[in-house]
Amino acid sequence: MATNQHAQYDPPWKNIINQFFPSFMEYCFPLAFAEIDWGKGYVPLDKEMTQIMRDAKTHNRVVDKLMKVYTKSGEEAWVLVHCEIQGQRDVEFPKRMFVYRYRLIDFYAKPVASFALLTDANENWRPSTYEESLWGSSTKMEFVTFKLLDFKNRLFQLQHSTNPFSTVIEAHLAALATKKVPIENRFEQKVSITRRLYDKGWKKADIINLYLFIDWILALPKELELKYHEEISQIEEEKKVEYISTAERIGIEKGIQQGIDQTQHEERKIFLILLLKKEMGKIPQETLQKIESSSNEELKTWITDLLSEEASASR
Repeated sequence: MATNQHAQYDPPWKNIINQFFPSFMEYCFPLAFAEIDWGKGYVPLDKEMTQIMRDAKTHNRVVDKLMKVYTKSGEEAWVLVHCEIQGQRDVEFPKRMFVYRYRLIDFYAKPVASFALLTDANENWRPSTYEESLWGSSTKMEFVTFKLLDFKNRLFQLQHSTNPFSTVIEAHLAALATKKVPIENRFEQKVSITRRLYDKGWKKADIINLYLFIDWILALPKELELKYHEEISQIEEEKKVEYISTAERIGIEKGIQQGIDQTQHEERKIFLILLLKKEMGKIPQETLQKIESSSNEELKTWITDLLSEEASASR
């Protein structure tokens, strides 16, 4: 099951990469960005990713993004992006990268590029290779990594970049830096980062998406959230713009809750399948279809009943 930290950060990261995928690739993986024909667009394949990986024995959840793109030579290619969102080293991560890569190659028979966006707080954890060997036979897979923490001393560069994804990196670094300091420090950084949005000249839709990410990842207590929204209103009054109206703020808050609900729904489906596999072995197709169409509450009840039966059997 995912940790609380996964549950907190998964939805905003999934959304922001979808919204700013070209900017994300340009800032984090420029060599690959230069090889993609962006004029042909790109297609998110999250549902396909879920289906392919459903029975993979990789229980630690990460933000997994799969995009179909086109190379400048005209060929289709798959871009696999893992965002590892946790505060400590995970020895299983390189293996997950390998498992996901070979499953995608096997399923699509297309070239796959594997990238890891490391958002953790561990300076020394920098996985880039999976290797295993036995009796002269071996497998080795390398993937490209981008470590957000490398930019903690390059804030000036982030703040003056014209790439929207620089604001995403700055906001996440601020979240890491303000975990164990007075909450007022987080409030000040949140206001400062948001204020700079209005000086960039970006489109309203882009500003709102970045605002959503900042508002989520730099969450504040209710009293400071109210103060923060007052500050944003003052900024908009000073700038004589209204990018984020009161109605939109209400919509954003609802969107955040919907994102949390969606994350919980996916996690419960996966956990229920794991429980049923443990009990039944092979799960009938009709049962899988029922799980897919079940509501969040139905899944919760089903899981609770199975766990209760398991506890009773072990007595």
